[in-house]
Amino acid sequence: MTPTETPPTGTPPAETPAGGARTGRTGGADRADRFERELAELRIPDPAAGRAALWLRLGAALMALGLVLAAVAYLVSHGTRDPLVQRDAITLGLGGVAAAVAGSALFLRYSLTGFLRFWMARQSYDLAQLADRLLERDARHDLAGNDAAPR
Repeated sequence: MTPTETPPTGTPPAETPAGGARTGRTGGADRADRFERELAELRIPDPAAGRAALWLRLGAALMALGLVLAAVAYLVSHGTRDPLVQRDAITLGLGGVAAAVAGSALFLRYSLTGFLRFWMARQSYDLAQLADRLLERDARHDLAGNDAAPR
């Protein structure tokens, strides 16, 4: 059963001790459950979503097709002496370069999005762990009866 599901009727809810951890669970598992709940609250889109993958593939295809179009236009412009055909080929070549640049930007944006989403989630998790450790240390320090914190 996930943390968001409710227990079936007739079943008492899981009791939590004073520390907040569920019985039979380790502190790391409770922290992981809390992290999953916080991520769900942020409503970060799933990295495996179809639309992002579509844009990623479109960017890669546009990048490849733009390079091919630019190379073909270069060969056409150098294969004729007719200035009108050469100018048409140059225009197609510039369009191919523009398509390759736009495809590269799309590909880079959507490929880095997945990595940066993971990085942000990892940073959030690490900061939460650091905060928990500092709070536990301060709680132990307060229980020891020392008022002045060592500096």
